[in-house]
Amino acid sequence: MKSPLKNQWILITGASSGFGAAAARAFAAQGAKLLLGARRLERLKKVTKAAKKAGAPVAYFHELDVSQTASVETFMAWAKQKLKTQPLHVLINTAGGAHGVETVAEGKDADWEMMMQTNVLGVLRVTRAALPLLPHDAGATIINIGSLAGRAAYSGASAYCAAKAGELQITRVLRHELFGTGIRVSTVDPGLAETEFALVRFKGDRQKAKDLYAGTNPLVAADIAEILVWVASRPPHVNIDEMLIKPVDQADMGKVFKRPLK
Repeated sequence: MKSPLKNQWILITGASSGFGAAAARAFAAQGAKLLLGARRLERLKKVTKAAKKAGAPVAYFHELDVSQTASVETFMAWAKQKLKTQPLHVLINTAGGAHGVETVAEGKDADWEMMMQTNVLGVLRVTRAALPLLPHDAGATIINIGSLAGRAAYSGASAYCAAKAGELQITRVLRHELFGTGIRVSTVDPGLAETEFALVRFKGDRQKAKDLYAGTNPLVAADIAEILVWVASRPPHVNIDEMLIKPVDQADMGKVFKRPLK
């Protein structure tokens, strides 16, 4: 059966690693055409190459820093040139992440500002710039990557929880603002998932990142990528508003089953 995503244009932010890189490969396997953006160009180049091998008829990449309006505007102008007269079918906002584990009393402005810039303002900037490229009444889709943290608070994550709660509300607002256009808007919110997320959050401390997942069977990036493909490939009249995905080992934030280590 022909994939409904075949030859559709998919734009993915944060595509150099984690959910974004996995999504690039997953959509490529469906025969989609890719526009990929991230800050780390060497890694982005490798992801683009892998996407072509996975089946993307075309895959392009360009530097993108969602925390900078000028970078977003430059990227979207580049994307428009690549699209020519064709529409953008799917926008996936994966750029984001957590920085630091300090309490509010010990928090650092630089960490807080980065989390707000990427997870909140980045989603707003990219979506604003991409909206003119999305066709009406043709099954176009915006998918934002949220988090269980946007729905459940936990110590040491004040700004991150706030940022992901912001992403959730942005998604809900877009459903109101785009009502009647036929443009679909979804948020996919993972729980415990083993990507570079923990390594970034722990500022490069590999042992702490490893310990977070020790004894568990967490989600992996490919799990979420498969779900993104499913959401984007629903019939045009179907909108998957919100999805919360947790590994079986996680009942809630902070309630994770850990097996004894051998």
